[in-house]
Amino acid sequence: MEAEKKPKPSVFDADCSARDALELIASKWAILILGALGEQPMRNGAMLRKIGGISQKMLTQTLRQLECNGLVLREDHGTVPPQVVYRLTPLGGTLNEALAGLDRWAEANFPALDAAREKYLAAQCESTRR
Repeated sequence: MEAEKKPKPSVFDADCSARDALELIASKWAILILGALGEQPMRNGAMLRKIGGISQKMLTQTLRQLECNGLVLREDHGTVPPQVVYRLTPLGGTLNEALAGLDRWAEANFPALDAAREKYLAAQCESTRR
């Protein structure tokens, strides 16, 4: 009897578990945290200074999600005052490598995106005056 071949999961299927991974990495904060930790392990305060605009609440929440999913390792050194260092896991490192291309694309193309947005908004304003 031949074993049934299961179709490969597709992110386009509503029940595909890979969507959870996409949802996690689609977060701008997750991408920025992974990028910062890709440079070096960091403490909480260093990440707050590095990642402009992130609140303590969002940093903590996102770090917990990344840790829960095996992308970030939280190292508590058991000192007083507490010293906690975050670093990428090997799995987090592979994701960070994949996201590096997206980061380069965003940095190279933000002027074109800004120009397209301005053109679109100008056209929208023009059409509402008619």
